[in-house]
Amino acid sequence: MAATIGSMGELLVEFVCLKQGTHHIVAATYEGPFPSGAPAIFIDQASRVGASTIFLGAVGEDAFGEVLKRRLSKVGVDMGLVATIEGVPTGSAFVGYSPDGTRDFVFNIAHSAAARFPTGPDVVDRLRASSLRVFHISGSTLGNRDMARAALDICRALHASGVAISFDPNIRKELMGEQGYMDIVRSLTGLARYFLPSAEDAEVLFPGEGFESFARRLRAAGAEHVVLKRGALGCMALAPDGKVVSLPAHAVDVIDPTGAGDCFCGTFVALVTKGRSMEDALRLANAAGALAVTRRGPMEGNSTLAEIAVFLGGAG
Repeated sequence: MAATIGSMGELLVEFVCLKQGTHHIVAATYEGPFPSGAPAIFIDQASRVGASTIFLGAVGEDAFGEVLKRRLSKVGVDMGLVATIEGVPTGSAFVGYSPDGTRDFVFNIAHSAAARFPTGPDVVDRLRASSLRVFHISGSTLGNRDMARAALDICRALHASGVAISFDPNIRKELMGEQGYMDIVRSLTGLARYFLPSAEDAEVLFPGEGFESFARRLRAAGAEHVVLKRGALGCMALAPDGKVVSLPAHAVDVIDPTGAGDCFCGTFVALVTKGRSMEDALRLANAAGALAVTRRGPMEGNSTLAEIAVFLGGAG
């Protein structure tokens, strides 16, 4: 059986406001429902670049849940651990943009099916039985206390059995004062073999410290791949030979930046797991992240290797 990449967390549908600057308090037109949720964007992209994948999550018994199930099933994600919960709606998110590019979100997670994914030893056993090699967590899943604790427990159990943990901190500054939130972020950072922060995450976790310094410390503590997502500045990674590799961002017309970092992570983790070199995986992930922002909808810009090759002029 092929080595599998897994992920878990919130499954959402997203609605995008087509008018800037409303902050969701002025009547406006929204487009959607788009399938969404950071870990879902990750697993969709990992599947598109050829990985065997499995997801742990939950949706409601409604049309929005069907949107998500159809999307992930279509790209080959194993949905055997995605529960359908009666009596509660599928998770949702509404996003609006301001002229300066900042975003406003309204989420329905805690009181939706998104927060009710299966847990317990049986779930860990079923994940292990899928030939799981890497298991990815996004910090977006940690905003709900019960979800965060369950995610940490599952990651600890998988880590103890040799599964590589991939972690995108995706830190929400408004949650930093919540009891236990940063403790769980740091615990997952310590477990991570793939550590994939944004520049904003790094500044929170390692204030004033340069990438090379904290990357070498994490490598010495057990991380194999430390990658810094820098948005419009591109990305950086610590190569196996100890050199820092830096790639500039691609110049594209930005339609919707939501999900680009998750797309980057899905590409990088999938390709390294499939045997690509770190440098090659980084180059292709950098391109995938650029493609992701060119379509409206958080995973509508996800791409295959063939599409990435076309974008790079046949250099895939």
